[in-house]
Amino acid sequence: MFLLNWFLFGWHTWYGESGQAYRFKITLTRKGIPEGGGVYIFVVRRFAFFLFPLYIGKATNFKSRLYGHERWWEAWWKRGATERHVLVIRGGMDRARIEEDLIRRYQPKMNDILIPRGDLDAPRNAKLRRAWRWRRWWAEFFAGLIGFGKRKAG
Repeated sequence: MFLLNWFLFGWHTWYGESGQAYRFKITLTRKGIPEGGGVYIFVVRRFAFFLFPLYIGKATNFKSRLYGHERWWEAWWKRGATERHVLVIRGGMDRARIEEDLIRRYQPKMNDILIPRGDLDAPRNAKLRRAWRWRRWWAEFFAGLIGFGKRKAG
């Protein structure tokens, strides 16, 4: 039973649009909310193993932000959120970068500001924007190589 609880409710890794892995602690109660600030995710768990993020946010102090969060009641009551995932981050710039990276990857239903509007919508964070441009350049380069060898029937 301990192993099952640890597997289901211990830690979960979320990946950003950049491919960076972030290891979040899963918390079901107020006692599980850590001190300090960082990034948090409201999550719906379906069939025990399938996790879907509803809202991704950042906080300078988890306890004051998550106890009475204005979006938690909507996430829990209307959308069926089952848990909160938290990642402690010390720096404010890092929090903003990680939040944007995760929002761009998962595009949660309750976030609407940082979600990309199209394929050419670059991230706002400079570090993420450089990585985004680099990946786009390589994707276009390889698409050009693949398309170069094809001949049209004529």
